[in-house]
Amino acid sequence: MARINANAWVPEEYGSEVIQTVEQFSAVEAVGRRVNMTSDTQKTPRLGDVDVVAIEKGGLYPEDQPLLDNVLLDAVKFGGRVIVAEEDIADAHVDVITAYQNGWATNYARKFDNACLATTANGNGTTVPFTSVYKEVGTGVIKTAGALTYAMLSDVVAKAENGRYWADPDTIIIAHTSFKSQLRGLVDGNGRPLFIEQVSAGQPQTLFGYEIRFSDGAKTSATNTWNPTGNPLLIVGNRKHLIVGDRSPIESLISFDAGFATDEPHIKMRTRKAFAVGRKEAFGVLEVTAA
Repeated sequence: MARINANAWVPEEYGSEVIQTVEQFSAVEAVGRRVNMTSDTQKTPRLGDVDVVAIEKGGLYPEDQPLLDNVLLDAVKFGGRVIVAEEDIADAHVDVITAYQNGWATNYARKFDNACLATTANGNGTTVPFTSVYKEVGTGVIKTAGALTYAMLSDVVAKAENGRYWADPDTIIIAHTSFKSQLRGLVDGNGRPLFIEQVSAGQPQTLFGYEIRFSDGAKTSATNTWNPTGNPLLIVGNRKHLIVGDRSPIESLISFDAGFATDEPHIKMRTRKAFAVGRKEAFGVLEVTAA
């Protein structure tokens, strides 16, 4: 068995199986606005308002001095460590290291979405990594009970439409996976389905004609978890206001020395990410509080 360099972290290449796993399971990673970070904290501009006026011929251009408004991105490290027996590596018919990495990537994706979308407390950088969309929207969250209806979905879309930051090309809907079966049964007044499932790799799933992604992390929780058990959410908004800071990529390190006494190498995975909501008015949030 070849010895692997234990002194260097190996970043995942773009398009790798691990990266594809993250983008498959994390809606925010897949559609958010990316910002490359050069330090652990970084300010990035929100999408703000600049005045537009009509100017008569020969008229003076009026001055507009909009406030340069920023959000603060603060990177948080997500990581994990797996201990595996050398015999499992040598005897397995499958690549157990890649299997563990993909397992970590799947749950990281869910945990990251939960941190960005659905935690109910203010961000503290540890148990609540970021202030989520749900927390930012606050009292503007539409709360309801029972099965989804056409009226509920229309109301939450209208909430985002009337928030001044609506843009059809940038609209994204993120819903907890449990809503999928309910959406299949909803139709408009002409009997046409509201939810269109993906029919090809180039055509995304849509709801009301807008792209929809499903996330296991889109349930409320007091602290960040990859398996939340709270109320499911459906979020409609402008993807440019889901700001994702990339401080360091997903990377892994394998150390045989760490488990020298027991022939159990250690596999560590980590990434450093930040998240902030651009404008809370860019989102409509539906919370189903009871079945």
